[in-house]
Formats: sequence, structure tokens, C-alpha cells
Amino acid sequence: MKLKFLPEAEMEFREAARFYEDRAPGLGFAFVTEVHRATNMLLTQPLIGAPLVDDLRKYVLRRFPYNLIYADAADTLIIVALAHHKRRPFYWSRILQNRT
Repeated sequence: MKLKFLPEAEMEFREAARFYEDRAPGLGFAFVTEVHRATNMLLTQPLIGAPLVDDLRKYVLRRFPYNLIYADAADTLIIVALAHHKRRPFYWSRILQNRT
């Protein structure tokens, strides 16, 4: 199975990692490590996330207040959003209409 981040999710990932690294040296690396741990687990067990809407699922990260919003599409795990628990709830739902 392949892993694909939608551009918005990739941007969120980079911005969050930068934010954490600016807060404390090494914290950004810990965030990146956690996202990689979670995506690697989802690549082997894509159904472990909680169902949301349509074919989307949510996986809660450890230690950081973020959810991975993702879809399991054939042979690709698509990360739709890296959504903060408290910022802009459900903003990522607009992506459903634009997703390919």
C-alpha cells in the first residue's frame, strides 16, 4: 500500500512540525516521528481509525492534539487532513467535494 498526503494535509503537517520545533527544540521531530508511526500503522491496518463520513476515517495521534483524517482507496492510504482537535472543527469536510 502507498501513502499519499493531499496538498492541504502536507502543508498542515509541515506547519505543525515547524510550530512545535519553534516551541522547543526536538519537539517538531517528535511530532514528525508520531505522524510517521501513525501512518505506518494505518498502512498495515487501515480500518483501525474511527469511521467518519463516506469513506473517511479518523485516527487520533498520541501526545499531540491532532487527528489524521484519511481514506483507504484501493492500494493507497490518502491523508486528507491533519486536523487539530480545537481549531476549525470539520474544516476538512469541504475537501470531500474536491477530492480525486
